[in-house]
Amino acid sequence: MTRRGELIRSIDTVEKGDVIVLTLEDDSLLDPGPQLNVPVAYENDSLVVFDKPSGMPVHPSVRHQGDTLGNYFAYRYPGLTFRSVNRLDRDTSGLCIVAKDAFSAKLLQGGCEKVYYAAVHGAIPESGTIDAPIARERESIILRCVREDGQRAVTHYRRLMMNGKYSLAEIHLETGRTHQIRVHFAHIGAPLAGDDLYGGLREDITRQALHCGRLSFREPLTGELITVTSELPGDIQKLFKEK
Repeated sequence: MTRRGELIRSIDTVEKGDVIVLTLEDDSLLDPGPQLNVPVAYENDSLVVFDKPSGMPVHPSVRHQGDTLGNYFAYRYPGLTFRSVNRLDRDTSGLCIVAKDAFSAKLLQGGCEKVYYAAVHGAIPESGTIDAPIARERESIILRCVREDGQRAVTHYRRLMMNGKYSLAEIHLETGRTHQIRVHFAHIGAPLAGDDLYGGLREDITRQALHCGRLSFREPLTGELITVTSELPGDIQKLFKEK
């Protein structure tokens, strides 16, 4: 899908007078075969929770046609439609829940409590709340920024550990704006390690140090509360090991 010749996503805002060109192709996902392997953290008849590695997009796109979580789902569950309930950026690692049917997807939507962990530059307070509106940068379809005319965005955090260079934060989102964690911590002067899009340095890690480490949700059929956890990946752990 393009606007004025530039690629845009379905979630991007369009303006009056914009001409959108949508090219319809075969909507079946490419089968990547066994070369992709994504750990399963939890599974039942209604859903599966994957522990997505960094560097893997959730959804196929023009640049990613066979290396996504959607492709792996198609390989593992032939005949089922890929219905991701939560979305992670390509370089964000961690738990991603996928419903196996439309009924489960509807019940799970908006009902998952997510806990993120991020390594950020510098020393942050023991706990805090960042309440700052987020808007799209006017000249970019990717970048977001804190701006008064943006949508309200609220991030709660507590510091778990720190060393002389980084702090590890446990993060709970009250709202779910695009790039919210990355934008908010950059806004308070503590960008995520490795997040060069928002001012972080890549000298110790080559991707934004962000991980979805806990998911809680009600099982669609029984209503049972289920909590799934994922260990902090090695590249983030390494930031806090004594050198």
